[in-house]
Amino acid sequence: MKYSDFRPRLKGDKKIAYDHLTRDERRILVIGDLHAPFELDGYLEFCQETYAKYLCNQVIFIGDIIDNHYSSYHETSSDAMGGADELEYAIESVSQWKKAFPEADVVIGNHDRMVMRKAQTSAIPTLWIKSYNEVLGTKWNWVERVVYDNVQYIHGEGGTARTKAKNDMMSTVQGHIHTQAYIEWMVGRNFRIFGMQVGCGIDTTSYAAAYAKHFKKQAIGCGVVLGGHTAINCLMEL
Repeated sequence: MKYSDFRPRLKGDKKIAYDHLTRDERRILVIGDLHAPFELDGYLEFCQETYAKYLCNQVIFIGDIIDNHYSSYHETSSDAMGGADELEYAIESVSQWKKAFPEADVVIGNHDRMVMRKAQTSAIPTLWIKSYNEVLGTKWNWVERVVYDNVQYIHGEGGTARTKAKNDMMSTVQGHIHTQAYIEWMVGRNFRIFGMQVGCGIDTTSYAAAYAKHFKKQAIGCGVVLGGHTAINCLMEL
């Protein structure tokens, strides 16, 4: 018997909530910026628990899977690992996420594409560059943008989720801004859309996050979108 075939002895509001939770629809876990290998200890387990709690059946990584600190256009830490070491640790870290979520969409973030940008700066043809899946050993679907149930998922380098939702007149989920986690609804006469920032999963004590040590506190969390109609922010207890 499938879990969805099981019917507990519930009544009233609990029965309504159960029926809503188990109906057949797309239930997406949205994982925040990881910046591997600098993600926070326990963030993977938190995302797994959130996936189970809301009976999710799909996963989207919202971008910046890897940090590529060694290849940054900004000044890197004098205590930083070399490129080969950082990438090796990142691959090892990503392998745990791959094991937990073998099928997923990944929205390409600005840190993910750092090496590709460096290649372009050096006039290296793209034919010389391996794919993300080849380098990281994943079988994920890497995209610039993806849409499900009339909700668009982007990394968010061009502003906030609320701004993008208003500009595109479309519900929007994004990451990129580590210090924000919110859902804002915009309601008009003929439409209803939301903008959602999902937070991140980076370890703020790592040297890769040192640039933000004087910023607001990072919002460590993930998000869930149910059928395109309901958005939920899930913040990790620290």
